[in-house]
Amino acid sequence: MKPLSRSLLWTTSAAALLALTSACGDDEPTGSQCGEPLYGGDATDEAWRALVDARNLAKADAEATALSSPQSNARYAFDAAAPTWTWDSSLAQALPRSRPAGLLDTARTMLATAGQWLLPTAHAHLPPFTGDIYWVQVTVPGRECPVEMLTSNLSWQLDAATWDTLKANAGKDLSVQVTSAYLLQNRIQEGPYLLAQPVTFRIEPEAP
Repeated sequence: MKPLSRSLLWTTSAAALLALTSACGDDEPTGSQCGEPLYGGDATDEAWRALVDARNLAKADAEATALSSPQSNARYAFDAAAPTWTWDSSLAQALPRSRPAGLLDTARTMLATAGQWLLPTAHAHLPPFTGDIYWVQVTVPGRECPVEMLTSNLSWQLDAATWDTLKANAGKDLSVQVTSAYLLQNRIQEGPYLLAQPVTFRIEPEAP
């Protein structure tokens, strides 16, 4: 079979891009009804959607991810600075999963480059994500949607606005759950995994 020429590959990629731009112009992003999470590290909305689509398949695995902070039943003073939460992960410790770049990878790269020229602000044209990813969700009693972060890091430095949201629920038991997975170009290769048990913590009420 004769290999595709670069000119034919570019033409094919350009045609796919035009179809993509016309298709996604009026479409609303799909995913969680609560909207997108905060993003950290190299995480993208495409990686988040991969986890959303597979959330019902997530299984508890005590060895996949372990929270170092917060620990179970942690207590924070109301006037404490926004904390940094950290975790360990067997997914991050594993050898990189890689494969030789092929014709399809080249086409994706060309398509992503062209997409950045035409739609520089569109998340959909970010390069596909490969690596370990962590979806941190903080459940707040009485709040329909959790406070969420998707990150490729092994930590989350809570920003002031997020910390204020949690402090507004001082005196209540809040819980943290982490969904982890290893993605290869936005496709789940390992996981998704959950903490064996969500970690509960509390922010003490403000002193009178």
